[in-house]
Amino acid sequence: MDDTLDSPDARDSFQLLPGAADSPVILHVPHSSRSVPASLRDGIVLDDAGLERELDHITDAHTAELAAAVAEAADVTPWRFVNRLSRLVIDPERFPDEREEMLAVGMGAVYTRTTHRAPLRPADVDPRPLIDRYFHPYARAMTTAVADRLAATGRAVVVDVHSYPAARLPYELHGDGARPPVCVGTDSFHTPPELVALAEKAFAGVGGVGIDSPFSGAYVPLRFYEREPRVAALMVEIRRDTYMTEPGGPAGPGLARLAAALTALVDAVSMFDAVST
Repeated sequence: MDDTLDSPDARDSFQLLPGAADSPVILHVPHSSRSVPASLRDGIVLDDAGLERELDHITDAHTAELAAAVAEAADVTPWRFVNRLSRLVIDPERFPDEREEMLAVGMGAVYTRTTHRAPLRPADVDPRPLIDRYFHPYARAMTTAVADRLAATGRAVVVDVHSYPAARLPYELHGDGARPPVCVGTDSFHTPPELVALAEKAFAGVGGVGIDSPFSGAYVPLRFYEREPRVAALMVEIRRDTYMTEPGGPAGPGLARLAAALTALVDAVSMFDAVST
């Protein structure tokens, strides 16, 4: 457990790392951190060894490193929005209310169950303090970041950077389908076919792409969701055995190949935006 953020307030719990002024791309990295601040540890019922095991399973390990490599290599540097807290503290991509289907397995914005459906927090925990302290400020900051890209470039493209295990975990609601090296999640309103085609081309050399299996959807701040067609979104889910030792182990040479592929996607999106606006 990384508790370097001992008692963070909202402004410390995420980072917006600037890119090029003319880049429409935001690489969103919501699940890369293992940080569970000491001040929040008592709310989790797992012992220390159990918490470390759960962090191994639930963390999208090395995805912040991946996004940093892309930012370094891209022709037009993308912006990066990175969660500095573990998703075990708050999951900024869940709906914060009854709309969230993952509530069925205890994984709404504040998790009460683990990846193996064991207790993580007491079932009757009040999620509102964590939602108020971390979820809403995160959502406001991400909304502002997208609005700034719209104002600067006329478009915003959110590329959500995730990873997922080679074998289905018990919490997965839709894990029966194919588990390709790269799963691209789409949204019917915010993911144009051209964006999917660019992703398929970029990741062809790392084993290929599956669409919306085993995970679907793409993150868009609620202010723009199904309202602003100039906001495009794509979720990139990378199967962990293609670049690291599971669960929670070190990265291998596959990380560099994936960084090159994701860089190609970012460069193609930037060029596509330039010629289509």
